[in-house]
Amino acid sequence: MTGSEASPSFRLAYVPGVTPAKWVRIWNERLPDVPLTLVAVPAAEASGLLRDGGADAGLVRLPVDGTDLSAIPLYAETTVVVVPRDHVVTAVDEVSVEDLADELVLHPLDDVLDWQSLPGRPAIERPATTADAVELVAAGVGVVVVPQSLARLHHRKDLTYRPVSDAPESRVALSWPEERTTDQVEDFIGIVRERGRRRDPHAVAVQRGLHDAARLGRFRRRRFRVLVPPVRGRRGRGCQGAAPTGLPGAPRVRTGAAFRHGAASRCHTWAGLITGRIYGVNDVGARPGGLGAEPGAPSGGEGKPSMRTEGVRKSP
Repeated sequence: MTGSEASPSFRLAYVPGVTPAKWVRIWNERLPDVPLTLVAVPAAEASGLLRDGGADAGLVRLPVDGTDLSAIPLYAETTVVVVPRDHVVTAVDEVSVEDLADELVLHPLDDVLDWQSLPGRPAIERPATTADAVELVAAGVGVVVVPQSLARLHHRKDLTYRPVSDAPESRVALSWPEERTTDQVEDFIGIVRERGRRRDPHAVAVQRGLHDAARLGRFRRRRFRVLVPPVRGRRGRGCQGAAPTGLPGAPRVRTGAAFRHGAASRCHTWAGLITGRIYGVNDVGARPGGLGAEPGAPSGGEGKPSMRTEGVRKSP
């Protein structure tokens, strides 16, 4: 970086059709203490403004003089032809330059397209600006070929546009004086290139933790969708506590004090019926180690006692 002193504000020039709103918003979020000032400039005068120090950088249209101005290409625009709404061109989705051979194509003095040969029939007099050319199109004089952003900028209800497939494109670039590459210019280069600043590791860890917690919550809601009907215990109390049924993906079953003392309550019978219908188990005790297993049946591991089920009636 060659700039030794940073100016108190950053001045950004932009040409008609270019919308720097997104980059300005990111600048205000990252550098709230450095105000950004927008400077509107005609496309033909953008390079001179940067050389004279009227702006620190600018969103301009290529080509630019590369001897003293640096440029980073950003994007290329679609070229369109602006026509009245009742024009024959509106019958198709896209046209070619050859399709405009019989049309009177207006060529404004501030045209930003690099034509090797102008399309259509030339007008007797060239409009001074693109805005004047659009007014003539609305009056039915002819058509005009411009970048899509300019067609939107000069939009009228009685006009529309269609893409021109083989027309030259207008490229937008970020340009600045090479000898005045300040820290603020470097910051804006990082913004347009979508380079983020280094984030706080603690903030990253917190965000990841919240994301993992949200994923876990969605997983549990998907997994435990089967609802077990509330069953009253022997003393009229609802089943308390929670325990898994032993089947993968099965709902959690509420259990009471009888379960903690080794005897299964009626909650387990309900869970066995439901999970048996879901997983294709005909009998509650048909799955080894599952609900309603006979005393002494294997519980899925060697040497592990199974749950006692005395007093529990098997469901038919």
